[in-house]
Amino acid sequence: MELTQDKIDLISRIIKNDRKYPNNEDLYDDFFNETCKRSVNILNAIETESTLEAYLKRIVTTSIINVLKDSGRLRRTRAGYMSTKEVALSPADSTDYSQIEINYANIKIPENPEEIVIQKEILEFVADTIRKIDEDNPDKDYLHIYTLRYDKGMTQKEISEELGISQSEISKRLYKLMDKVRDVIE
Repeated sequence: MELTQDKIDLISRIIKNDRKYPNNEDLYDDFFNETCKRSVNILNAIETESTLEAYLKRIVTTSIINVLKDSGRLRRTRAGYMSTKEVALSPADSTDYSQIEINYANIKIPENPEEIVIQKEILEFVADTIRKIDEDNPDKDYLHIYTLRYDKGMTQKEISEELGISQSEISKRLYKLMDKVRDVIE
């Protein structure tokens, strides 16, 4: 059975659009041959173009994975397939940054009254800015999160437990708040 040029072009396009194709271009012929071998019997049985394309996408993905496994570029892990060039991180390798505490003991306190007044004005400006941002975004609870983190010294994990929000959401909100404060200051 021969493939028509439109089906060859369709298979080629799907292969080149697959997310595993980049950096594996040298295996294009193998991907194409494996796809054709797996789909040759069904190509003429499917009548609609969209159904054929959906079917071929699945065949292409399977074919690429098999060729990459056979060539030693891909291996199966508990989480799925992974390039042999990548190194898997175990959960023990990840660092929990929420437990890091910043020590302000080495900050030099100003000695003259002018510096104290300037610092006080800066702190008041930042506090007013945070209050304004909190008023503009009442659903984000920025002021409460900021107070718990920087006034009470709670960790992100403790804040997430107290507010019933995920730790990653607390981290995002603190980062977004600091970003908004930075934008106002600049």
